[in-house]
Amino acid sequence: MASGVPTNRTYISNIPTEVAQEIIQKAQSQSAIMTLARRIALPGWGLTIPVITSDPAAEWVSETGEKPVANPGLESKVMQPYKLAVIVPFSEEFRRDVNALYNALVERLPLALAEKFDETAFHGAAPGSNFDIFASCTAQGLGSDAYAGLVAADGDIADHGGLMNGIALSPKGKSILLAAKDGNDRPLFINSVAEGVIPTVLGARTVLTKAAYKAGTPNVVGVAGDWTQAMYGIVEGVNISVSDQATLTSGNSTINLWQRNMFAVRAEIEVGFRADTACFNLLTDAN
Repeated sequence: MASGVPTNRTYISNIPTEVAQEIIQKAQSQSAIMTLARRIALPGWGLTIPVITSDPAAEWVSETGEKPVANPGLESKVMQPYKLAVIVPFSEEFRRDVNALYNALVERLPLALAEKFDETAFHGAAPGSNFDIFASCTAQGLGSDAYAGLVAADGDIADHGGLMNGIALSPKGKSILLAAKDGNDRPLFINSVAEGVIPTVLGARTVLTKAAYKAGTPNVVGVAGDWTQAMYGIVEGVNISVSDQATLTSGNSTINLWQRNMFAVRAEIEVGFRADTACFNLLTDAN
């Protein structure tokens, strides 16, 4: 190699399989949607998913009578994988302690991937036409009467053939429910102030996540729905690459890794998400 040309001193070129698996597992556990929705196997070329739009109906028949044929309504949706990526720079000192690096990767990367996936599905712009989002779902206000708003959401979901079995609740939504009281000034949704948690609401499991909040008029503070009608898929797992030669661009600034004695780790997943959005309601702080 010519004199003066920096050599690639990437001491860690491959992340161990168990570390990559821990990253994707933690991303799933830190994502409210991945916690509540069903995971399906997703090939790299996508998948056509049959969706039942009406259930078959049984009939009473006599002992030798002809049995009825019931044809459920079926539609199909295409689940397509879209790439979600993040690059995290580290100081060179991290590579002196491999365990410290792996711990930092497991701590930082899953949350970045999980938050972006949730933010997109809850309120963002879909990465493509075969990715569902909840931004246009029916909204119910919790501001003046949280109980009535939740009952209205439960009823609307039922009207569309769903069963409200899960709520992704923002910290602001949690505060609204903690403040809800009955006619005797007792909290409606917690067993005791000491616990301070809301494990279920109207029988629906709650998952706390900042991603469920969106500022606006009104503010969105949660998403309730039938999570059996939502599914996600991840192709293979997380793909990780390490470099100390790249120049990173972030907004208007650039970082030359070699010049600063730094290196960067790039993590990518290919993920898809589909849902029957009619079976979901936005929860807001409107009165």
